[in-house]
Amino acid sequence: MFFWKTWKALSAAGVMGINRRNADYVLKYNKRHLYPVVDDKILTKERAIAAGIHVPDLYGIIETEKEIDKLDEIIGPHKDFVIKPAQGAGGDGILVIGDRFEGRYKTVSGKIITHEEIEHHISSILSGLFSLGGHRDRALIEYRVTPDPIFKSISYEGVPDIRIIVLMGYPVMAMLRLPTRQSGGKANLHQGAIGVGVDLATGITLKGTWLNNKISKHPDTTNPVDGVQLPDWDGFMRLATSCYELSGLGYIGVDLVLDETKGPLILELNARPGLNIQIANDAGLTHRCHTVERHLAELKKEGREESVEERMRFSQKHFGKPAAVEAALERAAEADKPA
Repeated sequence: MFFWKTWKALSAAGVMGINRRNADYVLKYNKRHLYPVVDDKILTKERAIAAGIHVPDLYGIIETEKEIDKLDEIIGPHKDFVIKPAQGAGGDGILVIGDRFEGRYKTVSGKIITHEEIEHHISSILSGLFSLGGHRDRALIEYRVTPDPIFKSISYEGVPDIRIIVLMGYPVMAMLRLPTRQSGGKANLHQGAIGVGVDLATGITLKGTWLNNKISKHPDTTNPVDGVQLPDWDGFMRLATSCYELSGLGYIGVDLVLDETKGPLILELNARPGLNIQIANDAGLTHRCHTVERHLAELKKEGREESVEERMRFSQKHFGKPAAVEAALERAAEADKPA
């Protein structure tokens, strides 16, 4: 009886479970033949570049063991860079080099590694050690994002990112993911990062979730994570909205970052975005998705479609949380007061 009542309460609140996500959204709106576009980071990046969408610069691609010999040529004068498996998942296999040191390389966590160790890591990527399904993979070497200084007080090392879930080109929910000491500086929730809700209308952060518990402060910096205004929020929303045309997939998670000099950039797309974003926002996805579906049905009757700008404004109008934002700003103001 307890579980039945709990399920009824969650359903009434519009909380989406994994079965509903898969049946009503992933399977319904995502055509299987388009999955490679989002499952392969290189294909995603190439499509984004062709469409004029901002992504981290691509330095080079290594596809075979023999091509590992051209690593020196690819990284060239770059003292920092990122090596990723093209088909990796959950942040596994990503190597972030922050500097060079005495003929060696220093990772962002401070570990010193040799050129041979980097080559071995690339070889592991090619073998499929980190890929979806264990298939042979490719390694991409790209620009290392420098986080905007605004994140300095609410993040531990690494690069915070922003996940926006988009249904048929309409953003429905957003979350800021902040690295922690426990996550090893990675912005992956299952590794111990923090998920912080973001108001779609304003880009102001709300409360967060850490290890599936609601929190209001970062466990490492102890600073409040709510009430922070993310810069160029419309830029993030516009990029996420345009990913519908980029991928052709109707239900996706768009992962973006805010670089100190380059502004909002798209990192990758996900055809099966997780559901913890609902905890971070203290809201369910189902009601918002139904709102978009009803709107699409009305547009179909009228025989028209909306532009990227119109879709973005629709989402900001219908899914903003003014009361939650006001409360977050009040908490942030209280935290800034001297003791």
